[in-house]
Amino acid sequence: MATRSPGTTRSRRSTPKEPEGRFGPARAAVGRGAKALDVWLRRPLTSLHLILAVWGLLTLFGLVMVLSASAVESYSAGGSSYSVFVRQLGFCAGGLVLFWIGLRVPPKRMRAFAPWMLLVGVVALVAVLIPGVGVTRNGSQAWFAIGSFSVQPSEAVKVALTLWGAHVLVARRAVMHRWKHALNPLVPVTLLLLTLLVLEPDLGMTISLGIVMIALLYFGGAPMKLLLTIGVGGLAGAVVLGLTAGYRVSRITSFLSSDTADPLGPAYQATQALYSLADGGLFGVGLGQGRAKWDYLPNAHNDFIFAIIGEELGMVGAFAVLALFATLAYTGLRIARRSTDPWLRLVTATSTAWLVIQAAINIGYVVGLLPVTGLQLPLISSGGTSMVVTMFVFGILTNAARHEPEAVAALRSNGQGRIATFLRLPLPEPYRAVRGSASGGAARGADPRYRSPVPRPPAQRSVRR
Repeated sequence: MATRSPGTTRSRRSTPKEPEGRFGPARAAVGRGAKALDVWLRRPLTSLHLILAVWGLLTLFGLVMVLSASAVESYSAGGSSYSVFVRQLGFCAGGLVLFWIGLRVPPKRMRAFAPWMLLVGVVALVAVLIPGVGVTRNGSQAWFAIGSFSVQPSEAVKVALTLWGAHVLVARRAVMHRWKHALNPLVPVTLLLLTLLVLEPDLGMTISLGIVMIALLYFGGAPMKLLLTIGVGGLAGAVVLGLTAGYRVSRITSFLSSDTADPLGPAYQATQALYSLADGGLFGVGLGQGRAKWDYLPNAHNDFIFAIIGEELGMVGAFAVLALFATLAYTGLRIARRSTDPWLRLVTATSTAWLVIQAAINIGYVVGLLPVTGLQLPLISSGGTSMVVTMFVFGILTNAARHEPEAVAALRSNGQGRIATFLRLPLPEPYRAVRGSASGGAARGADPRYRSPVPRPPAQRSVRR
C-alpha cells in the first residue's frame, strides 16, 4: 500500500480557507440583514406596524413642510407666519378623529353604511352647484364655506364610491366576467358623479374619481378588454375636457411646447417648480431656507409643495417622499393579499391604488412629466378636506391590517396592548364567509386575483410579535 510522505500529508481540518476577498464581510452582512428582514416580514403584525409608520411619517413630514412652505404667504396675508400652519393643524386634529373612526368601526358595519355614505355624497355634489350654497374658488364651484374653513365634498365622494363600489362588485364576483354585470350599476353611478364634477368644473378630481372606478373594476376581476375600453374612453374624455376651457388648453399647450413656451405665461408655475428642484441639488439649501416660496412659485404650500421639498431638502428629501409612497404601495397590496374578507380586500387595494397614483400624478406634473392637473400630494400638501379624508382612509387601511388572519390570532391570544385599550379598539373578529352567497363559498375561487390561502387555525400558528 502506497503511503504519503509526512511532508505531503494534510488533514482536512488544517486546510486553509479560501480568502473571502474585499467584499466578503459585506456579503455576509447583507445576507444576515436580508434574513432578518424576511423574518420580520413574516410576523403577524408587520403590516400593522408598516402602515402606522407610513401614516405617521407622512403626516409629520407634511406638517413640517406646510409650515416651511407657507410661512411667507401667511405673513404677507395676515402678519403671522403660522396662520396656514395653524389651520392645517386644526384639520389634522379632525383627521385624527376620523382616523380613529376608520380604525374602530368593524368592517361589516362600515360596509352596511357604504350606500348611505354614497347617497350623502351625491346630495352634497348637487348642493355645491346651487348658487349661494357652494363657494367658487380658483374657478371651481366645489366648496362649502363654514366660517373661515372650507369643505370640498368631492374628496369624501372618492371614499364613498370606494366603499360602495367594493360592496357591489363583491356581491357579483361570480359573474364579473360578463360585461353587463361588471358595468352595472358601478359605471352608471360613477358617470353621474363625474358629470357633477365636470359641472363644477374640477378636472383633477374628475381624473381621481375615474382612477377609483378603474381600480375597483381591475381588482374586482373585470375582463381586461372592458378595462381597456373604459381606459381609452376615459382618456378621450379627459382630452375633450382639457380642450374645452381656455386655461386647460394653455396648460396642455405649454406642456407640449415646453422648449418654446413663454416662461412668464401659462408655463410660469411649472418652470418655477423646475428651478426650485434644480436649486436643491443633492442635499438642498436647508429647511426653511428656500427662495421659491417668496412669491416666485404660486401654490408653493399646496399643489407644488414637492418642489419646495426638492429645493430645501434636495434629492435626498425628494427620494424619502418617494420611498414612503412606495412603502405605502407595498404595504397596502400586502394587506389586500393577506385579507380573507373579499370586501375589505377590494377596499384596501383600491384605496392604496388611488392614493399612490394621485401622488404619482402630483409629483409627475411638478417634475415636468405631466401637465398640471391640480391634484394634491396626499398628507403633505396643504388642504383641510384632503387631509381629513386621507386620514380616514389610513384608518381603514390600519383596520384592515388588524383583520389579517394571523394578526387576528395574535391580537386575540396575546392582547392588544395599552394603546389599543386606551383607544377602546374592539378585538378584531375573524372573517366568516356566508355559505352559498356570492361573497363566499363557491364564489371564493371565481377569479384568481381574489384567491387567498386558507389561514391555518390559531392553535397551529406560531405567534410572534
